[in-house]
Amino acid sequence: MEKVGFFRSVHVKFVTIYLLLILIAMQIIGVYFINKLEDQLVRNFQQSIEGRLPLLEYSLVEEMMKDRADENIPPLEEEVGKLLADFSAQDISEVRVINNRSLIIGTSERNNQSIVGQKTTDVMVKRILAGGKKEDKIFIDQQSGNRVWILATPIKIGGEVAGSIYLVAKIETVFDQLEEINQIFISATLIAMLITAILGILVARTITRPISDMKRQAVAMAKGNFSRKVRVYGEDEIGQLAISFNYLTRKLQEAQAMTEGERRKLSSVLSNMTDGVVATDRKGRVILINERASQMLNVSRETMISQPVTELLLLDDEYSFEDLLDQQEPIVLDYSTDDSLFLLRANFSVIQRDTGFVNGLIVVLHDVTEEEKIEAERREFVANVSHELRTPLTTMRSYLEALTDGALHDKELAPRFLDVTQNETERMIRLVNDLLKLSKMDSKDYEINTTWVDFVSFFNHIIDRFEMTKERHVTFKRMLPDKAMFIKIDEDKLTQVIDNIISNALKYSPEGGRVTFRLKVLDDQIQISISDQGLGIPKENLEKVFERFYRVDKARTRRLGGTGLGLAIAKEMIGAHGGDIWARSVEGKGTTIIFTLPYDPEQEDDWS
Repeated sequence: MEKVGFFRSVHVKFVTIYLLLILIAMQIIGVYFINKLEDQLVRNFQQSIEGRLPLLEYSLVEEMMKDRADENIPPLEEEVGKLLADFSAQDISEVRVINNRSLIIGTSERNNQSIVGQKTTDVMVKRILAGGKKEDKIFIDQQSGNRVWILATPIKIGGEVAGSIYLVAKIETVFDQLEEINQIFISATLIAMLITAILGILVARTITRPISDMKRQAVAMAKGNFSRKVRVYGEDEIGQLAISFNYLTRKLQEAQAMTEGERRKLSSVLSNMTDGVVATDRKGRVILINERASQMLNVSRETMISQPVTELLLLDDEYSFEDLLDQQEPIVLDYSTDDSLFLLRANFSVIQRDTGFVNGLIVVLHDVTEEEKIEAERREFVANVSHELRTPLTTMRSYLEALTDGALHDKELAPRFLDVTQNETERMIRLVNDLLKLSKMDSKDYEINTTWVDFVSFFNHIIDRFEMTKERHVTFKRMLPDKAMFIKIDEDKLTQVIDNIISNALKYSPEGGRVTFRLKVLDDQIQISISDQGLGIPKENLEKVFERFYRVDKARTRRLGGTGLGLAIAKEMIGAHGGDIWARSVEGKGTTIIFTLPYDPEQEDDWS
């Protein structure tokens, strides 16, 4: 996870916001306080100055009302100068007295006495002399650059304006005091902000520390580690959040364990399914393919992920993905080659939400090759049985019809016709008996009754029986051991097997041919082989000779009375004994039928 920058962290943001709030609050308080304080100080300054004017005005009125005809009384300008000299103060720059004729009759400024007796041009004084109302104003002195307060107030005698007092005060001292107060306030604000910043950092840590713990826990959870717990620092909202986060962690751990278990189950099911499974997204791209499907389709799982499912199934020429979504019936996929048959049945199931939105498609592949082979064999079996029964039945019907039509009374034809009919009847009986044997062996409750038998003696006995009854000039060659070899077999069943193999060898051996019998001892079994010198079996047909009704030379087999089931029965019986049977042949030189049976010399010694 990307590390959060210092200036982007919640900690810094919290402290910054906290400081900004304090600063704004202090600014608002400062502006309001300074404005009010300025108004108050200015008002107090003005009131203190104005409070001294009534006494001065009273003294000036007394002097103006004196009769100056008496020579002993000093001139008015002199008396006014004395009064103004006594009125002077540190905060007052100058005080002028103007009579009702706009003549300056006195000033407190010692260096400016030349203006006494001159006519004033000040507009404020003229307005006061004309209207009799007090006026004041604050302006900045151009020479000193300081703020001064000018106050002009009328002098009234008997209700008439007799003159005016013009006062210039140094109000800059008030603003100097405000500046000092501002500096104190700014210093106090900085100290307060410093203390606030420290407290804000401490408070922010109490909030950001649990959040940092939760962040680390979330990162650990994302990596699959649910063992960590968030520390609970208190019982406030953040503490409750930490408790809830720990509860969420526990629930996620349980859900993750459950999901992982289900995933493993699903993975195990998909891996061990005999059917192939392919899943797609809503655009038809492969997102899942199990091992069985990969084997069936002979593709690599990694290379087919994100590929179109129609391309995977080789259906892109016939179907689009939308066609597969609407496909209700399964599709049989033919991947057969010239050498082998391979068929898959594909069933399609749409992954759909309750709202109808299509999320994807599930394709289940089932190998129907064996089913198709079995069905083909079943059809072939029915056809073969029908054919095998129809031939003798047709022959019998023809001869019986001939006998019915009068051949029965013919002493030469009747015995021949009856002999053919009997032979065909026996042929059908043999066929039905062989079918019953196969049916019985196919059933689950088929059992063999085994006993300990000296197989060498048993094999010689069967060969002797054929050697005494054979009609053709065929010689027997025995390559059998002289010692006894005891194995556990079902004598009746194995007699049928050997009888059938020897019968076939005799049927297909040429006049003057030879049948060879061999017995070899292998590691844990014995191997018996019976060879003839007949026409042999083509190489491509060797594996088919043990199939039911299969004949290499059908015409010759029927002529010799074969049913085509002998080797199929032999295969079933040898398999029931735990052995195996196969054929070797060179076309034109003969055929060898070989089968094996379990053999344990140690058990033989114990039994002996």
